[in-house]
Amino acid sequence: MNIEFEHRQSAHCENGAVSNLLNFHGLTLSEPMVFGIGSGLFLCHLPFVKLNGIPVTTYRTLPGQIFRRFAKRTGIQVHTQKFRSEEKAMEELDRCLEKGLPVGMLTSVFYLPYLPKAFRFHFNAHNIVAFGKKNGNYLISDSVMDYTTEISPEDLIRARFAKGTAPPKGRMYYPLAVPTDIDLKQPIIKGIKNTAYDMSRIPVPLFGHKAGHFLAKRIRKWPEKLGKRKASQFAGHLIRMQEEIGTGGAGFRFIFAAFLQEAAPIMGDDWLKEKSTEMTAIGDRWRDLAYIAGRLCKGRNNEDETYDAIADIMIECAEREYVLFDELYKKYK
Repeated sequence: MNIEFEHRQSAHCENGAVSNLLNFHGLTLSEPMVFGIGSGLFLCHLPFVKLNGIPVTTYRTLPGQIFRRFAKRTGIQVHTQKFRSEEKAMEELDRCLEKGLPVGMLTSVFYLPYLPKAFRFHFNAHNIVAFGKKNGNYLISDSVMDYTTEISPEDLIRARFAKGTAPPKGRMYYPLAVPTDIDLKQPIIKGIKNTAYDMSRIPVPLFGHKAGHFLAKRIRKWPEKLGKRKASQFAGHLIRMQEEIGTGGAGFRFIFAAFLQEAAPIMGDDWLKEKSTEMTAIGDRWRDLAYIAGRLCKGRNNEDETYDAIADIMIECAEREYVLFDELYKKYK
C-alpha cells in the first residue's frame, strides 16, 4: 500500500502537512500562503496553563486552527475526526490509505522514534502525514524532515494517543474536495485581517501585543522570585517555545513576512512588501532575545545580557508588532 505522495520539507509541521496534502490533491500553495490565510501568527502567555511545570507562552494559534481557517476561507472541504478507541483510529487510518488518501495526524513528538532523541519531548501537537504502508509499518511524511520515514503501528498508536497537556486523541484529517482555481484575494484579506485583529485589538492582556508587555513584567521578576536555577529553567523553556516547538516565535514572524511578500503581487499592492520587510526585522529581534536567553541559561552572559535585557527586547517587539498590525487592520477592516 503506497500512495504517490510528494514530500516537501517545511519550517512548521502544520503548514507543511497541509501544503503537502493540498499539493497531492492538485492545489500547489506555499507554506507561507497556507500560514497567512490560516492566520497562524499569534502571541499568548497563559500563566495558569503549564507545560512541564512552566507557564505556557505560544507564538501561534491553536493546533489545527490554521487548517480549519484556511479551508473555510478557500472553500476546501475537510474531514476531521478524533477517537476514543485506539483500534478504531487505526482501522480508520487503514481504510483511508486503502482508498489512496494520505492522512494528516496529530501526534506527540516524544513517541516518534525516527526523530533524534534530543528533539523528543512531551509536546502533543505535532502534525505528520501517513501515505502508505510497507512491511507492516506506516510510511510517514514529517515535513520538518528532509526525507520520508517509517513508523511501527505500536509507536504510531503511542504517538496518536499520548497523555498530558492537550492530548491528540487520535485526531486525523484530510481534504475531501479541493478546488484548483481559487481566487486568493479574499482569503488573503481575511487572513491578514484576522491576524491583525488578534495582535492589535484583543483587550485582554494575555493575548496579542499586550501579552508581550505582560510577560516582560514577569521576566524581570524571575531572578528574584524564582532564584537563579529556576529562572534559568524558565528562560530555557521560553527559548524552546520560541525557537523549537512548532517553529517558534521568530520563525513564525519570518513565515508571515514571506506571506506578505507573496501576497503583494496577488493584491497588486507593493505596500505589503514594505510590511514584509518590517516583519522580518521584528523576527530578527525575537532571535536576539533568544540568543541572550540562551547565554543566560548557560551562564555565559555578559553584564548587559540580563533578564531585564530580555524584557526590554520583548517590549520592543510587542510595540513594533502593534504598529504593524494596527496598520494592516486599518487597511483591510
